[in-house]
Amino acid sequence: MPFKILLVEDDSLFQETIEELLQEEGYLVESVPDIKGALEYIYYTPYDLYILDVKLPDGSGFELLDQRRRQGDTTPTLFLTSKREGLKEGFLRGGDDYLVKPVDLEELLLRIRAILRRSHGGEVVTIGPYTFNITSLQLLLGERPIDLGLKELKLLELFVKNRGKNLSKEEIFEHLWKPGEFPSDGALRVYITTLKRLFGKDAITNIRGYGYRFEK
Repeated sequence: MPFKILLVEDDSLFQETIEELLQEEGYLVESVPDIKGALEYIYYTPYDLYILDVKLPDGSGFELLDQRRRQGDTTPTLFLTSKREGLKEGFLRGGDDYLVKPVDLEELLLRIRAILRRSHGGEVVTIGPYTFNITSLQLLLGERPIDLGLKELKLLELFVKNRGKNLSKEEIFEHLWKPGEFPSDGALRVYITTLKRLFGKDAITNIRGYGYRFEK
């Protein structure tokens, strides 16, 4: 079942951007611009994650979280803020992470996955000496995280879920590129090469004229 996220953000354009991004990633997202609306949603619906703007029209994200924590709500929370000052307060009131605006959207996705992994665990598979958390899209060698881009991680996710199956380029393009983006054969080849360097050149078979197959 998809994770459900409540986004509390009063900048309507920014709210729409984040909401569309998260929906494209498969999350269920509900958005409100203020604390009053957030409390109404929370009353009726349990969430897996709160994303709270610090400055809201009727108070602050810190105040909202403080109120929820005092009522026993342990939902993981990510703050969005225009400045770093005062973030100690957010952590003291029970926050899990923060991002400073302007937000890097790829970093936002990675931080969300990390929070959800910590709070919900996730499906973990072994690839040789590596472990890959499919839920959080985190690749580890022992305890050391492997630095990969989001599209490389999503490609690995697709491969792992379809081990031994022939995947067409069209299937891969649809998984990696959002609607409105332009898939790139060249970029895909770079991602394939990166994964082969990690897992061995025989890990991925090129099916001429069709696509690829993950062998590990």
